[in-house]
Amino acid sequence: MVYNSEIHHRRSIRYGKYDYSRDGAYFITVCAQNMKCVFGEIQKGEMKLSGAGEMVEYWWRQLPEKFQNIRLDEFAVMPNHFHGILWIVNRKGGLPRCRGDLYGRPSYDCSNERRAGTRPAPTKTLGNIVGAFKSLMTNEYIRNVKMGKFPPFEKSIWQRNYWEHIVRDDKDLNRIREYIINNPLNWELDELYRAV
Repeated sequence: MVYNSEIHHRRSIRYGKYDYSRDGAYFITVCAQNMKCVFGEIQKGEMKLSGAGEMVEYWWRQLPEKFQNIRLDEFAVMPNHFHGILWIVNRKGGLPRCRGDLYGRPSYDCSNERRAGTRPAPTKTLGNIVGAFKSLMTNEYIRNVKMGKFPPFEKSIWQRNYWEHIVRDDKDLNRIREYIINNPLNWELDELYRAV
């Protein structure tokens, strides 16, 4: 089929003039295709990860190895979606300070600071990072399908695109962290809830 801009145009859900490679914290939500609960299930307010859910968590934690200008914050794998906060840190010396959150934990992985004298990785956008995350997890899932460990999926494991929110200040950051932490407890009230 030939590309037709009138038919095939998809409206972006991003802020048109915002530079998504800018330093700062970003809250993302990525959903499973057709909202299928493939990543696990909620039992008594706790998320029990499936093999696919464990892969989601693994590849999220691996992102700072792939993109040295990011730091991870709070995240949660849910039955049919994933929430995470990540920090893009391009400036020399990393983030200005390592703040604590509501629970006294650092607001990003302070142990992963860039060593003095090393060159920063080329700046990547939030879209590059989320795209890599989805791709890495999908490729791993496909390898497991070929080995007979996981059921095949139709078209894609992930829905197209992702939802994002630019974190504006500490109050916003702590509100989002609390939402992520409590998401398993509030699963049946969640707008992404699907009964299994």
